[in-house]
Amino acid sequence: MQKKLFKILARLNKVFLPSYSKKQLDLAKASKIQMAIIGWKWYVTKNALD
Repeated sequence: MQKKLFKILARLNKVFLPSYSKKQLDLAKASKIQMAIIGWKWYVTKNALD
């Protein structure tokens, strides 16, 4: 059940949240909001793959 939820969240992230790797964002210059989004996407992706 939990893994299925994270897979759904991962798809929603892909649709609604920006992709900073395509924009070649420098992590040293990222704002706190951008870092929070990166962290959230990493957390969801990590749990969707396990």
